[in-house]
Order: sequence, then structure tokens, then C-alpha cells
Amino acid sequence: MQSAHAAAGNGDADGAADGLTRRDREILAFERQWWKYAGAKEQAVRELFDMSATRYYQVLNALIDTPAALAADPMLVKRLRRLRASRQRQRSARRLGIEV
Repeated sequence: MQSAHAAAGNGDADGAADGLTRRDREILAFERQWWKYAGAKEQAVRELFDMSATRYYQVLNALIDTPAALAADPMLVKRLRRLRASRQRQRSARRLGIEV
């Protein structure tokens, strides 16, 4: 099974003792304060990380599933996991025609 870093296509080899690469830490920092950037979040993602919004969310979802990310910023990671779970429940309910 691939690690989240490999699955994310992370080419950064500067992993620190905390198990996160520089890009991982930058993504967590961005998620902590993305609303402070001018313009749309997707535009800021493209400018800061040079990736599409779809790819960014794939990388972010893999990252928040890692123990290293949870250890680095537990409140943020737990909040992002809750938001993801809530969206998944809403999508499932819509597909099944259930009110949530």
C-alpha cells in the first residue's frame, strides 16, 4: 500500500522528523488561513501550489488521513475530517433521496 505522500505524488524529499514534507506543512498552513488570500480559493491553490483544485483536494484528503498531519495540527485535521465526513453523508443522502 502506498503512503499518503506517494499517493499524493509528493516529490519533496525534505521530510522532517515530524513525517511531513515542506509542501505538507504549507498545505496545512494554507488550510488554516486560506480565507485571508485575495480572490477565490481555487486561484490561490493554483498560484501557491501550482496544481488544479481537484488535485489539491486529492492531496489534502490523503494528507489529513496521515498520523503525521494529525500530530502536527490536531484541531485543523479533525475539523477537515469532520467537514469531509459531513459532505460525504450529504452526497450519499442526496443519491438515496434522503433528507439529512
